[in-house]
Amino acid sequence: QVQLVESGGGWVQPGGSLRLSCVGSGFTFRYYVMKWYRQAPGKEREYVAGITIDGGRKSYGDSVKGRFTISRDNVRATVYLQMNSLQLEDTAVYYCKAEGMGSNTEYWGQGTQVTVSW
Repeated sequence: QVQLVESGGGWVQPGGSLRLSCVGSGFTFRYYVMKWYRQAPGKEREYVAGITIDGGRKSYGDSVKGRFTISRDNVRATVYLQMNSLQLEDTAVYYCKAEGMGSNTEYWGQGTQVTVSW
């Protein structure tokens, strides 16, 4: 059974930090490109960050560049999202996604809530 389980969400004040984790199981994690997306209430799902299978290349959405860092540990089958300098606008449900190389296979996690407020 394929699973992607996010954790690490919660409440934080503006300027604070959180680290999200996403653990994959039931598939060969190291062969999948990993991405983070987020969706705020009333808005479309937005691309946050992505990382190649070996971690050699990373990409970020414009709204998080310079503040968020994506990384992965293929031994632990885990992808991380370090979020610094959090802003009110970062409030959303954050999802991780696995994309198979050269295939249409993709898996989504259930999401973890991040709330930035005073």
